[in-house]
Amino acid sequence: MNPKIKPVGLARPRKELVELLRGTVLFSGLSPALIEKVADIAVLERAQKDAVLYRVDDPARDLYVVVAGQVNHAHGPATQARVLTKTMQPGDVFGWAALIKAPARRFATVTMLADTELLRISGAELMQALASDPEAARDVLARCAKMIVEDFTVPAWLAQVQDVPAGKGGSPMVQRQAAAGEIGAWEMFAYRLSKWAKSPTPYLMLVGFVLFFGAWYLLSEVFKVWRFASLPGPKTVLLEWFNPNPTYGMSLYTPDYYVHIWSSIRRVLYAFLISTGLGVPFGLFLGWSKNFREFTFPVFETLRPIPVLAWVPLAIVMFKGQESPVIFLTTLASFYATALNTMLGVQSIDESYPRAAACLGASKWQIFRHIVIPGALPFIFTGLQISVGVAWFSLVAGEMVSGEYGLGYLILASYVNVQYVVIIIGMVSVGVVGYVSSALVRLAGDYMMQWRVRELALGGGR
Repeated sequence: MNPKIKPVGLARPRKELVELLRGTVLFSGLSPALIEKVADIAVLERAQKDAVLYRVDDPARDLYVVVAGQVNHAHGPATQARVLTKTMQPGDVFGWAALIKAPARRFATVTMLADTELLRISGAELMQALASDPEAARDVLARCAKMIVEDFTVPAWLAQVQDVPAGKGGSPMVQRQAAAGEIGAWEMFAYRLSKWAKSPTPYLMLVGFVLFFGAWYLLSEVFKVWRFASLPGPKTVLLEWFNPNPTYGMSLYTPDYYVHIWSSIRRVLYAFLISTGLGVPFGLFLGWSKNFREFTFPVFETLRPIPVLAWVPLAIVMFKGQESPVIFLTTLASFYATALNTMLGVQSIDESYPRAAACLGASKWQIFRHIVIPGALPFIFTGLQISVGVAWFSLVAGEMVSGEYGLGYLILASYVNVQYVVIIIGMVSVGVVGYVSSALVRLAGDYMMQWRVRELALGGGR
């Protein structure tokens, strides 16, 4: 045993440890009796700072719950983990390799970042304790499978999770399918939300906004520093924005404000769908086919640096009406971001995967469908997040010169009419709606990539 890691007996009240187990994502929802059984087999240990709990390829016999302190959890590079290094906080569970079939080996190296207290739980004894309640056992192993799915891009170890004891839960295969597909998404979301609320992230974000708006207020309304003296301050903007009878005719209470927002959202949506439908296939072929890339990439790279505003006269000449030129200009910039990131995603795939698939008899179409597309997904969705952001500032430029209604049109019209408060209202509105649209794309990407991982883990991509 590592001399820096020692059992400490009943240094904490048993009730406190039971509540800690109940609050973890792995054991939440278990009956009080089963939680007590888990607590019976848990050993409280104290580890000194810099102590190494285990290393990659060590035998995996126990899993751990952080009681106090911090733990650095570093996956080995060969595991294809989404995030190689994590900091485990109180309430986090790690060491799930103890629940896979023997011979179980560690996939990570765990080091104490501070003096830490851990609950060590034997994997074998935990399985015996869970055998008394097959439904609860299935739930625990389903959560374990969820941890694997979320940690790894290609979780081959999902199939190695120990079988749930036979009983109400049905056959092991059915239970493993439930583990991969029906594993308490709401509970995982609630757990993540609670962890996020307990972390410094939301409070640091709040501090950032307070500092930004505080500096703006002091510079523009209190001290009236240099150029800021001519800008409306946040107090002036908020009073106008929330005014039922706005001085400049634009606030949350005026119908035209929402017409401008909806017009911009509709145009961005059209442009985003077009750029995704064209950019993703184009990027996949750029990355997959050397001949196609040599033929088209020079033209692509020549056109990509041309600013959107330079296309405005041609867009007005090429497209009739007021909507089509704006959508074209918005699509243009989004298409480049989507295609380029998709191409980089294909090029990031280890060549050994398509080579191995070809050796096993896979056709080019099968390699493209089952290796290239899934392997490029992280880059594709990164590109889509960039794409939707690029679409918004391209849209504003397009609406300024060829638009009727829309946030860009509102900003330009306000400038012409010397309504600086409305300009800032339009700018903040673009920022808020753009942030929400990027968040929705990010959520869609997380959902779709988890679905693909589950399909691969269960062999559904055959």
